[in-house]
Amino acid sequence: MGEPDGPRSDVWATGAAYERYMGRWSRLVAEQFAQRSADVADGLRWLDVGCGTGALSAAVAARRHPRLVVGADRSAGFVATARAAAPPSGPEHFVVADATCLPTRDAVFDAAVSGLALNFFPDPSAAVAEMARVVRPGGLVAAYVWDYAEGMSFLRRFWDAARRADPSAAALDEGRRFPLCRPEPLRAAWAGAGLADVSVAAIEVPTVFTGFADLWEPFLAGQGPAPAYTAALAPAARARLRDELRAAVPRNADGTVALTARAWTVSGRRPGRTQG
Repeated sequence: MGEPDGPRSDVWATGAAYERYMGRWSRLVAEQFAQRSADVADGLRWLDVGCGTGALSAAVAARRHPRLVVGADRSAGFVATARAAAPPSGPEHFVVADATCLPTRDAVFDAAVSGLALNFFPDPSAAVAEMARVVRPGGLVAAYVWDYAEGMSFLRRFWDAARRADPSAAALDEGRRFPLCRPEPLRAAWAGAGLADVSVAAIEVPTVFTGFADLWEPFLAGQGPAPAYTAALAPAARARLRDELRAAVPRNADGTVALTARAWTVSGRRPGRTQG
């Protein structure tokens, strides 16, 4: 994902920084999400909205054997990273585009999907309406977002530690800032776009860090809400946060930190003729 609107702390633009912080886990979720789309036939046309570095587009290409996958993102840096990673002969194509004003005609895709991006769009409802617009009748509209409030363990522990070190950090907590990332608000967003057969489910993946440094250092890169908060702290305050987080995360005998990350998926169909 990668939408540069909203607070500067929400900017996602550099593929390398995103990869170590979140990309390695987002790929695991993308694989499960694509695998669960088993009711979608092969050889179809997919649109990946807020495609970021292309993790979901790659998973769709590998698992669903599509005729075409178009990834769209407002970050030119992410689009460049996605293009560089895609095989030259593959079905993926990437464009710089706004999720709320997609540069395509109505009903030209069989599926429109979005991975870990919906809550960063300036107008999520408009983005879902656009996704519904560009799929054919009976087409799939689906997305997934992190469960920031409870199930995204390393971020939940980060923000809990941040609040202990600095009570004002509560206002920046993604669990508080993104109420959309819960089952009922997601269901309501899909129903509000006129989609049918709406369902919500959970995906949980392991997030195993080689040690505390492997967990902590990505927070220093400054990209994304939690890293931006960390990078803006004075050195002494950053050290307090580091120590609070270190005390809060469980470590195995070999020093690894084994946590889990949960995402919520939501899917529906554009009313009309069902997929044959």
